[in-house]
Amino acid sequence: MEPVDLRETTARLHEQIGRIVRGQDAVLDHLLCALLCRGHVLLEGVPGTAKTLLARCLAASLDLGFSRIQFTPDLMPGDVLGTNIFDFQSGRFQLTQGPIFTDLLLADEINRTPPKTQAALLEAMQEQAVTLDGKRHHLGEHFFVVATQNPIEQEGTYPLPEAQLDRFLFKLLVDYPDRDQELALVQLHGRDTTAADPRALGLAPLVDRAWLAAARAATARIRLEPDLVAYVVDLVRATRDHPSLLCGASPRSAVMLAAASRAWAVLEGRDFVIPDDIKAIAPALLRHRLPLAPGADLEGLDAEQVVAGVLDQVAAPR
Repeated sequence: MEPVDLRETTARLHEQIGRIVRGQDAVLDHLLCALLCRGHVLLEGVPGTAKTLLARCLAASLDLGFSRIQFTPDLMPGDVLGTNIFDFQSGRFQLTQGPIFTDLLLADEINRTPPKTQAALLEAMQEQAVTLDGKRHHLGEHFFVVATQNPIEQEGTYPLPEAQLDRFLFKLLVDYPDRDQELALVQLHGRDTTAADPRALGLAPLVDRAWLAAARAATARIRLEPDLVAYVVDLVRATRDHPSLLCGASPRSAVMLAAASRAWAVLEGRDFVIPDDIKAIAPALLRHRLPLAPGADLEGLDAEQVVAGVLDQVAAPR
C-alpha cells in the first residue's frame, strides 16, 4: 500500500464522517493519525460537541466493533473488564467479557470514576490485553481507546494520574463549531432530540480490518531520517529543563512523537517525514504530559505556551 493510496482512502473517510459531524475536522485528522500508529486519544470538550458521535462514526466507517462505557463513581473494574462466573453445568469458571473486549472503546467521562477503575485500562492501553484471575486475555490488534472528559465540571471527578495520561497519544481539545458549521449541523440533526444513528444518516463502512492492518504496516515503513529522530529527541529533552514545568516529557513521549509523525506524513500523502509533521502534532501530543510548576499558572502560563516556546527554541533540521 502506497502513501498516496492511503491518503485517498483517509480523505474518503474524512469526507463521509465530516458530512455527519460538522466543525471537528482537526480532531478527526488527529483521530485518524492515532489510529494509524496504534495510539489512544483523550477528547476534552463541553457536553454536546459531538465527541461520542465522532467515535461512533469512526468505528462504523472502519467496520470496527464499538463499545461505550459511561464512567461513574460507582463503576468497578469488573464492570469494565468482565469476570469469571462458575458454570454449574460444565463445572468450570467461564469468562463473561466486559465491554473492553471490542475494537473501539469509548470511555465516556473517564474522570468520573475512581482511580482503581481508571487503572483497569492501563494494561489494556499499553499491551492490548487484560489479566483476570491470573489469566491473560488478548483484546485484538485493533483495540483503540477514545476517552472523553468535561473540562468545566470538576465536582465529583477524579483527575487522571500522570501515568494514565502518558498512555494517551493525543489530548484533543474539542471546541464549538463556527456559525456556518453549526447551521449545517442543525439542518442535518435538528429533527428530534435523540442521538443520531450514523448508519441511519447514510454512513457505511468504507474499509475493513484488513485495510487497517495494511495501512498500519505501511505507516510503520514511512522514512524518518536520523536528523529528524534527533529533532524529536531534542524537543522532548528541552521540556525537561523548562523552569515552568514540574517535570518534562517522558522517553515514551519521544517514541510516540516519532510514530505519530509517520502517521501524519501518511495523511499528507508522503512516504517521508518533514519537520512540519512533527510541529503539527507536538501540541496535541505534549500538552497533557507537562505538569506546570507551582506559580506558573499565576504568571498566565499554560502547557500550550510551553510547547510553543520549545518549538521556537529547538532548531528544526533543514
